[in-house]
Amino acid sequence: MAFNLHPHRVAVYGTLKRGRSNHGFLKGARYLGTDRLVTITLYDLGPCPAARMEKSQGVEVEVYAVTPRGLNRLDQLEEHIPRSPERSVYDRKEVGTRHGPAWVYLYNLPVKGFRRIVRGGW
Repeated sequence: MAFNLHPHRVAVYGTLKRGRSNHGFLKGARYLGTDRLVTITLYDLGPCPAARMEKSQGVEVEVYAVTPRGLNRLDQLEEHIPRSPERSVYDRKEVGTRHGPAWVYLYNLPVKGFRRIVRGGW
Protein backbone atom coordinates (compact mmCIF):
# COMPACT_ATOMS: atom_id res chain seq x y z
CA MET A 1 0.00 0.00 0.00
CA ALA A 2 1.48 3.35 -1.07
CA PHE A 3 1.62 6.21 1.39
CA ASN A 4 -0.04 9.36 0.03
CA LEU A 5 2.17 12.37 0.82
CA HIS A 6 -0.54 14.75 -0.48
CA PRO A 7 -3.75 13.43 1.12
CA HIS A 8 -5.71 16.71 1.04
CA ARG A 9 -7.15 18.54 -1.95
CA VAL A 10 -7.90 22.26 -2.01
CA ALA A 11 -9.84 24.26 -4.58
CA VAL A 12 -8.51 27.82 -4.83
CA TYR A 13 -10.21 30.78 -6.49
CA GLY A 14 -8.20 33.93 -5.77
CA THR A 15 -4.74 34.98 -4.66
CA LEU A 16 -3.60 31.34 -4.34
CA LYS A 17 -4.04 30.67 -8.07
CA ARG A 18 -1.03 30.45 -10.40
CA GLY A 19 0.53 33.85 -11.06
CA ARG A 20 -1.19 35.48 -8.07
CA SER A 21 0.36 37.00 -4.95
CA ASN A 22 -0.12 34.06 -2.54
CA HIS A 23 0.59 31.18 -4.93
CA GLY A 24 3.89 30.57 -3.09
CA PHE A 25 1.86 29.11 -0.20
CA LEU A 26 1.20 26.14 -2.52
CA LYS A 27 4.90 25.39 -3.00
CA GLY A 28 5.29 21.62 -2.99
CA ALA A 29 1.62 21.02 -3.77
CA ARG A 30 0.61 18.90 -6.76
CA TYR A 31 -1.48 20.75 -9.36
CA LEU A 32 -4.42 18.55 -10.37
CA GLY A 33 -6.23 20.87 -12.80
CA THR A 34 -9.12 23.26 -13.05
CA ASP A 35 -12.85 23.04 -12.50
CA ARG A 36 -15.94 25.24 -12.49
CA LEU A 37 -17.93 25.08 -9.27
CA VAL A 38 -21.62 25.97 -9.30
CA THR A 39 -21.85 25.54 -5.53
CA ILE A 40 -19.92 28.73 -4.67
CA THR A 41 -20.21 32.43 -5.51
CA LEU A 42 -17.38 34.93 -5.20
CA TYR A 43 -17.45 38.45 -3.80
CA ASP A 44 -14.83 41.01 -4.81
CA LEU A 45 -13.37 42.41 -1.59
CA GLY A 46 -10.77 44.49 -3.47
CA PRO A 47 -7.38 42.96 -2.62
CA CYS A 48 -8.86 39.44 -2.63
CA PRO A 49 -12.07 37.57 -3.34
CA ALA A 50 -14.28 35.80 -0.85
CA ALA A 51 -16.36 32.71 -1.55
CA ARG A 52 -19.74 31.87 -0.08
CA MET A 53 -21.66 28.63 -0.41
CA GLU A 54 -24.24 30.00 -2.85
CA LYS A 55 -25.28 28.70 -6.26
CA SER A 56 -23.55 30.27 -9.25
CA GLN A 57 -23.15 29.83 -12.98
CA GLY A 58 -19.67 28.37 -12.49
CA VAL A 59 -16.72 29.84 -10.59
CA GLU A 60 -13.28 28.91 -11.94
CA VAL A 61 -11.00 27.14 -9.45
CA GLU A 62 -7.64 25.41 -9.51
CA VAL A 63 -7.38 22.17 -7.55
CA TYR A 64 -4.21 21.10 -5.74
CA ALA A 65 -3.18 18.12 -3.64
CA VAL A 66 -1.41 19.28 -0.48
CA THR A 67 0.34 17.75 2.50
CA PRO A 68 -1.06 18.09 6.03
CA ARG A 69 1.63 20.73 6.65
CA GLY A 70 0.60 22.55 3.47
CA LEU A 71 -3.04 22.55 4.59
CA ASN A 72 -1.95 23.96 7.95
CA ARG A 73 -0.09 26.82 6.16
CA LEU A 74 -3.22 27.59 4.13
CA ASP A 75 -5.34 27.57 7.31
CA GLN A 76 -2.98 30.16 8.81
CA LEU A 77 -3.08 32.34 5.67
CA GLU A 78 -6.89 32.20 5.55
CA GLU A 79 -7.19 32.79 9.31
CA HIS A 80 -9.06 29.51 9.71
CA ILE A 81 -9.21 28.16 13.26
CA PRO A 82 -9.99 24.43 12.89
CA ARG A 83 -11.20 24.06 16.50
CA SER A 84 -13.32 27.20 16.33
CA PRO A 85 -14.46 27.75 12.72
CA GLU A 86 -17.22 30.18 13.76
CA ARG A 87 -14.50 32.61 14.94
CA SER A 88 -12.46 32.20 11.74
CA VAL A 89 -12.29 34.78 8.97
CA TYR A 90 -12.54 31.89 6.49
CA ASP A 91 -14.11 28.54 7.29
CA ARG A 92 -13.12 25.44 5.34
CA LYS A 93 -15.73 23.14 3.75
CA GLU A 94 -15.36 20.16 1.47
CA VAL A 95 -16.92 20.42 -2.00
CA GLY A 96 -17.05 18.04 -4.92
CA THR A 97 -14.72 18.71 -7.85
CA ARG A 98 -13.90 16.68 -10.94
CA HIS A 99 -10.60 15.88 -9.20
CA GLY A 100 -12.36 14.49 -6.12
CA PRO A 101 -13.50 16.13 -2.88
CA ALA A 102 -11.56 19.32 -2.08
CA TRP A 103 -11.49 21.89 0.68
CA VAL A 104 -12.60 25.40 -0.24
CA TYR A 105 -12.22 28.42 2.04
CA LEU A 106 -15.52 30.22 2.65
CA TYR A 107 -15.73 33.77 3.98
CA ASN A 108 -17.41 34.10 7.41
CA LEU A 109 -17.81 37.89 7.49
CA PRO A 110 -20.62 39.99 5.92
CA VAL A 111 -20.46 40.53 2.15
CA LYS A 112 -23.13 43.21 1.84
CA GLY A 113 -21.97 45.97 -0.50
CA PHE A 114 -19.33 43.87 -2.29
CA ARG A 115 -19.67 43.00 -5.99
CA ARG A 116 -20.94 39.46 -6.56
CA ILE A 117 -19.20 37.22 -9.13
CA VAL A 118 -21.39 34.30 -10.23
CA ARG A 119 -19.49 33.26 -13.37
CA GLY A 120 -15.83 33.02 -14.26
CA GLY A 121 -13.22 34.18 -11.83
CA TRP A 122 -11.76 37.06 -9.90
